[in-house]
Formats: sequence, C-alpha cells, structure tokens
Amino acid sequence: MDWQEFLTGESGRHELSMEQTETLLALFSRERVPLNQTELSLTLSISEPTVKQRMGEIYRKFSASFPELDNHQGAGKSRILHTKLKQKYYQPSQPVVAPYPEEFISIIEEKIRRFCGRQFVFDTFQQFITDNPHGYFTIVGDAGMGKSSIVAKYVWEHKSPCYFNILVERRNRPELFLKSIRRQLIDRYQLPKSEDADLPTLLARAAAKLTGTERLVIAVDALDEVEQEPGGNLLHLPKNLPNNVYFLLTRRPYSSDKKQLLVDVPVKELDLRDKEYVDFNQDDIKEYIRYAMDTDTEYKDKLRTWIQNRSILDTTFVEQVANKSENNFMYLRYVLPAIANGDYNDLSLTQLPDGLQEYYQSHWVGMGMEANPGQLMEIALYILLEIGTAIPCEMMAGIAKVDECDVKKVLEDEWVEYLKKQNVEGELCYTIYHASFLDFLKAKREMDAKRTIFLEVNQRIAEYLEKEMA
Repeated sequence: MDWQEFLTGESGRHELSMEQTETLLALFSRERVPLNQTELSLTLSISEPTVKQRMGEIYRKFSASFPELDNHQGAGKSRILHTKLKQKYYQPSQPVVAPYPEEFISIIEEKIRRFCGRQFVFDTFQQFITDNPHGYFTIVGDAGMGKSSIVAKYVWEHKSPCYFNILVERRNRPELFLKSIRRQLIDRYQLPKSEDADLPTLLARAAAKLTGTERLVIAVDALDEVEQEPGGNLLHLPKNLPNNVYFLLTRRPYSSDKKQLLVDVPVKELDLRDKEYVDFNQDDIKEYIRYAMDTDTEYKDKLRTWIQNRSILDTTFVEQVANKSENNFMYLRYVLPAIANGDYNDLSLTQLPDGLQEYYQSHWVGMGMEANPGQLMEIALYILLEIGTAIPCEMMAGIAKVDECDVKKVLEDEWVEYLKKQNVEGELCYTIYHASFLDFLKAKREMDAKRTIFLEVNQRIAEYLEKEMA
C-alpha cells in the first residue's frame, strides 16, 4: 500500500479535505524524512503561508490521535506525524528505496531551497535526450553560477541516481563514486549479484530493466573537483553507454588538456557563460532577487525596509543588483542577506560590491583582515585552506595554539556564512563552504606565499600532526 492508497482509502479516516490530502501526500513523498515548508511550497506551487495554514489544520485533525504533536514545532512536528502515522496505520507492500543517497539529502535540500529559473537548461537537456538514444550532457560554468543547484533541482524532481563530488569533504574519488552509484542502481532496479560489478556492467543491467519510454539519467556534479590518477575519463566514466542511458554532468571551465571525457556516444556542452544564454541568466538572476524581495519570509521585510529607506524603485533595485551580480547566484546568496541584516546600512545601492570576488574582498577588509593581519580569524581560515578537509575546533585550536572556545567564537560569530558544519564520526567539523571562497583564499596565498602567516600555519600544522602521530 502506498501513501496515496493510505490517505484516500479506509485507513485515512480523519476526513481530510482534498487540499489537506494533497499536502500530506507531498509531505510524505520522501519516506524517511518529510519535506519542509519551503519544499512543500515549491512542490505544490503555493505560498509558504498557505503551506503553514494547511499544516496547522492537519495537525489539529490529528491532535486527538497523537497528543505528542503539541510538544513540537516546525519540522519536528512533521517528523512526529510522519512517524506516528507509519507506526499506527501505514504498511508498505514492499521495501522503500530512498530517492537519493542519504549523504546527499542535506546538499540537495539546501541547493533547492531558493531555486529560481534555469528552465532553459532543463529544456536543452530534455531536447538532447529526445534527439539522442544515449549520451553525455555537460553544464559548464564558473563557481557560483548555480551548477550544483541545477543538478540538485533535477535530482529532486526526477529522483535520479546522483553523485556530488565535494573536494573539501574528500568525497571526490572514483571508487567512492562507483560505490555510491552501484548501491543506488542495485536498490533501484533490483540487480542481483552486482555487488562487485563495474560501471559498464551495472549500466547494462539497469538498462535491461527499463520499460517503454523510461530512461536512466545519472547526475554527477563538479567533475572539476574529482581527484584521481592521470589518464582515462574522469571517474572512469565509460566510453559507451547502453541505449536510454544518459549522464547529466557539471564542471567549471577547463582547458582542452583537462577535458578527460573521451567517449563514443553523443555529447553536448551547455556553457552558462555563452552569449546566447546571457538574457536567460539575467532573467533568472532577476527572478531570484524578486523572490528574495517578495516571497522569502526570512529576508523580504528587511530588504523592503532597506529599499524604501533609500526611495529606490523595485525595478531599479532588481536591475542594479542583477548587474552587480555578474550572473553569479553565489553573489546573491551573500549580498541579499547582508543587505537584510544591516551590513550595508551606510551604503547606497551603487556602492554595493561589484561581483563575487569584490564582495569577498570588501568583507575581508571590513573584518579588519588587512588592517590587523595575523589575527586568529585569518589563521583559522588558512588552517582550513591548508588542511583541505573537514576538521574539528579542537584540532584548529591545537594547531593555532589557542583556546578552543576562541576558535569556535571566530568560526561561529565572524565567518559562519562562509563555512560548512558537518558531523564526522560524532564530531562537529568545519570546512570551507564554497569553491569560490576557496579560490579567494588560494589567491591570497599565491599573491604572497612568503608571508610569515603562511609559513607559520604550515609549520604549526606539521608540528601538530607530528605530535599526534607520536
């Protein structure tokens, strides 16, 4: 029995309205973790306030059966309802397969949270599928242009097998890619005796299970972050593909000698920087800005206040911020919240930074990193840069030879939006959030590699690791 049957059949005897049933079906579309309000809003094409209203009505209808709901709020309430309904009523007829790997759930949800536009990319990819029996489709673009978000949106909507290469988490090697895709294909297509199969064999077996017009699309993000020995295709992607099998790939711009994707099937690249896509990119950027101004419950009121205090027309704000973004969504991800949070209260619209790198530099200067070089903030960032993987506060404090509380305060209070927190074997660890900020820090290092701070950081890392090994 699936959720549709459960909610509309005899078991769903709580007299839900059509709208409430639709909302619960969307909420439970993912078996293990229910969707949040933002995702429900996107799924149902309704506003977040409407989602909130519907969920309030649903909770009231179930409150008599599950009084525990009254002790929880938000996502916690949804999870409790999800769990209680499954325990009391719902009996699936077959094992439930997660739509995408658990390790990628958080990145997919984060990337689609404020997703806007990009329809021209999806349309071009769909045309490629229509025109070709199989093949590789690659989206190329600079850091921050939204490549990962495009993949996340496609995977979320189509429940495609996927893999996100993440350099700072060391999740970027061929053996990890193969292990993940193998597990996904075995679970999805029930492939017996395939635990040791290579990728071409897995694809052939999966393709044999496709019926009618069904196609297998495997989405792989950030080929530029792959770490492997020279030679052969990136991630050892096969030269040939079975019919009805496609790869949706993303990567940053590359030189011809770095392509590492030589195949005997149709290929197409969509470069987001190309002139033919300028207008599409601008439209999507403007849609994102309007979403922040008019819909985003977290920022819209504060953005409106900032705009109104300067007597700026909405159209002027959208146009100028779009121009300053240089078609970079990561710029908007930082600058719009910064405006809303009052970081630019002393500036006019024309004084906002131009482009992502200038934004990083202005923040760097604003934090006193150049006026007072060598402070703990700078040391902590360079430790993360040099280590290159997720590490805990304790390790950073040991390397910097300071109190752990001081390091945590710097990371949490001063640079939280630039860092990613993750649980590694039960320990809270930190990495650089995005490749564009990593590039910014690398440029700092490369411009003056002989600065004392770089030499000291590397010396302290070596001493710390030597001490730990001893």
